[in-house]
Amino acid sequence: MAKKRYLPEDKRLSRDAIVSLFIHFCFQFGASMSGIFLTLYLWRLTESLWINGMYYIVNYGAAPLAFALGGFIIKRKDRMVSYRIGIGLIALFYLIVVFAQEKVVDYYVLFAIFGGAAGSFYWAGYLTLMYDVSTEQNRIRYLAINMIVFTLAGLIGPALAGFIIRQNDGLQGYTIVFSIAFLMFLIATLGSLKIKTKVSHHKAYYLKFVGLLMNKNKRWFKSLIGFWVMGLFQGIMLFLPNILLFQIVGREDLVGYLGVLYATLSIGMGMVLTRYGREDRARKFLIISTVGYVLGTVFILWKLTLLTVILFMVLYSICSPLQGNTITSFYFRLIGALPLKGQLRVESVVMRETFLNFGRVVSILALILVTRYSGNELLPWVLFFAAIAQIGMVWLLERVPEVEAGKQSS
Repeated sequence: MAKKRYLPEDKRLSRDAIVSLFIHFCFQFGASMSGIFLTLYLWRLTESLWINGMYYIVNYGAAPLAFALGGFIIKRKDRMVSYRIGIGLIALFYLIVVFAQEKVVDYYVLFAIFGGAAGSFYWAGYLTLMYDVSTEQNRIRYLAINMIVFTLAGLIGPALAGFIIRQNDGLQGYTIVFSIAFLMFLIATLGSLKIKTKVSHHKAYYLKFVGLLMNKNKRWFKSLIGFWVMGLFQGIMLFLPNILLFQIVGREDLVGYLGVLYATLSIGMGMVLTRYGREDRARKFLIISTVGYVLGTVFILWKLTLLTVILFMVLYSICSPLQGNTITSFYFRLIGALPLKGQLRVESVVMRETFLNFGRVVSILALILVTRYSGNELLPWVLFFAAIAQIGMVWLLERVPEVEAGKQSS
């Protein structure tokens, strides 16, 4: 008797999809070790929320231009070219951090620009690759597995980094962490060679026409506004919670160990999405995630303690993949409904990141200005209003007609 197949053929992942997940694991392992502790590194050196905030504002402000250039490279060459350039530059970034050490603070603007550009090349290539290696039938499953892999690496990385920093005196542990991150990015660069480049016959770059497209396709424009709204909350969350935790506990290793808890919850949500994630539940998922965000910020509004910050991060860790996977799956589905049958996927990725990063810049700028001129006691209110704004995504998300979406080409 033939062995029963539990997974339909159209739901299975291709070889390139599996390789992309491995590469992304290596990348996120290095990024989770270094990214969190780069924030704490700057905080240890300056204890300035302003410098930390300005670092990320410059980082995200530089990103759209680098994304546009990455999109141009993808169109003229291939997404793997931008992808490999990005990983290589990120590896170089942390190698320079290792040698610069405390001088990172003196040149934090240059480091922010370099880091933003390097990350943009990577994500321009990877987001395009995610679209290419998945299909309409297996995309939700692929995105959910990608999130699990991404979060698993994010689970191991911070815990290991926190342990290393705790075992070494002064700032030496940070140097070791950044060195390991460099090696992981190097492995990811070599792993990317397993995915062959594809010669594109559609080299025209339509970025200059996106304004016209936004005017004609209101559904696409509203989805971009949705990413801007998501960026409002995400920008603050990318650096503030770790600073809050470090201020309360005073130990980098405990920040890393708590990251294990958060990552475990996100992995659990990813597993739920692989089973129950469906297009027709998108609005329900966005409502649930928004309620979770708002409830979490209410804890911090009530009292800023270790317990309330942990409760907030627990809810965020559950709701973030729910929101992110839902809107990303919807957006990839929408790309297939755009004119030129999928040829606008690169331009769509560039615009997605432009709106997302603009939202991040706005929220971080609001955060550091409010705390600079009104004090830290208003900080939870910035988080609260950024969380409330997420309800707008429910209105912005519209169902993509099945007939249009079916016209996409990989």
